[in-house]
Amino acid sequence: MHEDRVNELMRTLAPQVLGVLVRRGADFATAEDAVQEALIEAVRHWPDSLPDEPKAWLLRVAGRKLIDAQRAEAARRRREERVHDEPAPGPTEQSDDTLLLLSRCCHPALSPASAIALTLRAVGGLTTAQIARAFLVPEATMAQRISRAKRTITGERFDTPGDVRAVLHVLYLMFNEGFTGEISLADEAIRLTRQLATTVSRDAVDSADPEISGLLALMLLHHARRAARYNTSGELVPLDQQDRSSWDTAMITEGVTVLQGALAGDRLGPYQAQAAIAALHDDAPTAEETDWPQILEWYDELTRLADSPVVALNRAVAVGQVDGPRAGLAVLADGDPKLARWDAVAAHLYERADDAAQAIRHYTIAADRATSLFERTHLMKQAARLRVSSPDAPGS
Repeated sequence: MHEDRVNELMRTLAPQVLGVLVRRGADFATAEDAVQEALIEAVRHWPDSLPDEPKAWLLRVAGRKLIDAQRAEAARRRREERVHDEPAPGPTEQSDDTLLLLSRCCHPALSPASAIALTLRAVGGLTTAQIARAFLVPEATMAQRISRAKRTITGERFDTPGDVRAVLHVLYLMFNEGFTGEISLADEAIRLTRQLATTVSRDAVDSADPEISGLLALMLLHHARRAARYNTSGELVPLDQQDRSSWDTAMITEGVTVLQGALAGDRLGPYQAQAAIAALHDDAPTAEETDWPQILEWYDELTRLADSPVVALNRAVAVGQVDGPRAGLAVLADGDPKLARWDAVAAHLYERADDAAQAIRHYTIAADRATSLFERTHLMKQAARLRVSSPDAPGS
């Protein structure tokens, strides 16, 4: 069997086997070690002869490794007697423990960064080295982060799924990390959210919240624009200036379809509202044809569902488009100027109001506070452009 096919199969099955062991009551770290040892055995045997039931094979081997580890440590004898018997040969149980495993990796005791790292390791099947490169940190640092996360949830018994909203929040944060190096965290977040949506839909569990599909739609509708976000020089391209012909229309179509299915459930949530806003942007043939009045209505709905400073900031932009920049500035004035994008929004609205001096000032402040080189470069160029076009403005 081709090596790449074997590796992909192991990556797919490893989280499933880990989920079974965790559901049966295994300590998370010990269970993962057992799965890793089973994968080593698979690397030795599968390329020559793939078993008829790869998942059952991995589960048997991991079960043996787990029992060996328990017998080696007297402190874990009680757990050995209570939960871990080697599964009998034959068909493997088909229950998908994706939500259960994600619930454990997204435990509220973990920091967002640790939850993302543990999710990528245990559910995503990525190596510690790959995760470290994705976060641009040394492998040793990431290994310590993952180890601390495992210790934090050690002893927690998870035999039923936890709060699906906590899982969705971690997947949302993972998606927002975007792309760094060889691993696209956005792609991983979409893959895991798609897997979660498929699992709960098939199992029809109580946690089949339409917000799962809402988040998946939101990710797809945003990710469809990825090819247009940066120009050939690596500079950030604002949404209204992007080449819309390079947007992924198939992904947009899928995102809209998923969103329509979620909205049909008549249980509106913040992710569905955000996805609806993204869909309206994606649906516009040009920036000028964007349906801003409907976007503003969705922002009003989003404010009702999940009011936050970030939502208020984005709503100010929509108000500026519908009622004019001065109206947008009046809404913005009620927000927190310390918020990361507050000055960038203020600059945009002042520029539309033909107040170049204030626009330059806020673009400059926003550039100084930017957290990424791409964003800083873009904002500095906006300020420089206005200085050239408005030589009488102070500071030009």
